[in-house]
Amino acid sequence: MTAYSGPVFDMAVKQFEVIADHLSIPEDARARLLMPKRAVTVSCPIHRDDGTTAVFEGYRVQHHLTLGPTKGGTRFAASVDLGEVAALAIWMSWKCALVGLPYGGAKGGISVEPSSLSRRELEALSRRYMQEMIPFVGPHTDVMAPDMGTNEQIMAWFMDTYSMYQGQTVAEIVTGKPVSAGGTLGRREATGRGVAHLVRRAADELQIHLSHATAVVQGFGNVGSITALELHNSGVKVIAVSDHTGALYRPAGLNIPNLVEHAASKGSLEGYSTELGFDPAEILSLPCDILVPAAVERVIDARVAAHLRCRILAEGANGPTTPEADQILGKRRKEIFLVPDILCNSGGVVVSYFEWVQDLQRLFWEEDEVMRREYQVLDRAFHEVSARSKREGVFNRTAAMAIGVERVRGAKDTRGLFP
Repeated sequence: MTAYSGPVFDMAVKQFEVIADHLSIPEDARARLLMPKRAVTVSCPIHRDDGTTAVFEGYRVQHHLTLGPTKGGTRFAASVDLGEVAALAIWMSWKCALVGLPYGGAKGGISVEPSSLSRRELEALSRRYMQEMIPFVGPHTDVMAPDMGTNEQIMAWFMDTYSMYQGQTVAEIVTGKPVSAGGTLGRREATGRGVAHLVRRAADELQIHLSHATAVVQGFGNVGSITALELHNSGVKVIAVSDHTGALYRPAGLNIPNLVEHAASKGSLEGYSTELGFDPAEILSLPCDILVPAAVERVIDARVAAHLRCRILAEGANGPTTPEADQILGKRRKEIFLVPDILCNSGGVVVSYFEWVQDLQRLFWEEDEVMRREYQVLDRAFHEVSARSKREGVFNRTAAMAIGVERVRGAKDTRGLFP
């Protein structure tokens, strides 16, 4: 029996079992590696603008603290539940270990549709959530960050709330803050830049010239929009994009800078064009060189995987591909080069780590230094995954997760079991 359930958690378990079998991990060692160390569920009551009181459920899951504090985003979405949060925390552990960060994985969230809240209500809910989390988080215990439905402003509210209770400014309690509140240059763009950088590395491996390449980006939030812009600036023709309001498709290429500006001002792609409208359900199956799923989990199932017509699949989102789809992609690995999520979108946590380090030291870097260090970390991880995949003749996801799981297991074995 377990407190965690749901399709996303089941997916994380299935992925782990594949890697555990691959690494021949004994059955009695698996639960200690997989099951989260701690899960917290809280009620977050706030006064609504109309004078009524509303209560929202909040969660935080800390997967392991073996390598250092836990690290992970906080998601505000109607779909958030404990199982999804636990799965995201587990994936974050493998991600941090893969890229060599001294963190365990964590994730948090509130089950709420943020667009249904006024700015005052959003601030009240953000502060209440952090207030409830204070006994369980800290700069050397668990460091929060933004995720779907949250942003720099919410991180500033988190930091301010925690700091008020400590009686001093504790900037290092969260990352992804505004630069004016102790954030780092380059954090907002870090995940999307990292995705595009790894696409460039994959294109080099496959000898694809980006100036002749096409791309499709599913999801046009922070990650997807910046990825699309970076690819556009690298000479790639981005032919289709989508978000929760719809999809746009133009075979000759979309005006990505204009689209980014529109989405930033309007909050979505809605209203940009009726002539370019396209069926969002079909966007993943469009023929292209580069496909970037940058929205939510489980969008590529077995049916979609069988119909993909891309050369590079760069997973900007967490868990966009189901285990059933992986079986198909594993057989197609000579056709489709996968940049798996725990590598592909790790630029965000890499630069979050840099922000945490800068806050602890009270010494801040220039943006070019942040980017140089980010790309250095990503290059090392990419080459490790690629080399292991070739050496063992396995799927890139298998190689990436094997590296991450091995490192967490090695640290646990070295430290031993207390008491």
